[in-house]
Amino acid sequence: MNFKSIVNSRGGRIAMVAVPVGIAAAVVMGGVAQGAVPVSFSISGQSFTMGGTELDGTSFSQYGGVAKLQDGKQVPVAIANIGTATIANLCQSVVTDTPLGKVGLVITAGDQAGNPVKAQNLQIGMTDLKGDAVFNNIRIGADAASVITDAKGSAGDFAQDSQGITLKNFSQVAYSTTAGTLALSDMHLKVVTDGSGCPGK
Repeated sequence: MNFKSIVNSRGGRIAMVAVPVGIAAAVVMGGVAQGAVPVSFSISGQSFTMGGTELDGTSFSQYGGVAKLQDGKQVPVAIANIGTATIANLCQSVVTDTPLGKVGLVITAGDQAGNPVKAQNLQIGMTDLKGDAVFNNIRIGADAASVITDAKGSAGDFAQDSQGITLKNFSQVAYSTTAGTLALSDMHLKVVTDGSGCPGK
């Protein structure tokens, strides 16, 4: 099953949320007019890709909004919040046009042998999310101001939340990711000059 993501709050798809395709448009439009991704840094405006073979998280929420870029433009996004998360076989990449051609930065970390990436208070501002998802005790149509995560949206905004989330073989396109802590086991960072990124990107 394919999922699309939607992000954030009126006051404000890394954190991470999945909305069934049938209701994705409604979720996004519910908060785009006033919403913004609540991050404490200027967003460059360049998207990046991130994926993995499995993400297991507790305390999840998602609501629609926009990312305000450094040049003043606004991009509709989905804000996903996850209280704690482990990610197996993480890959993150960004490709930039340079005088030398397309240059990519690729980071890999974590594995499925007991050393996954670990994150706390994860928040992702995304525009697309694909994978197989399972939600535990999900509420769809919750008020964004009453979701179970510490990060919340504005009263009256459409949201969904769940006590747990599992994503398998997922990939996403995002504009921002923040975390209280992010532990990368067996991290490998490399620069590539062939324009490639994570597998399949």
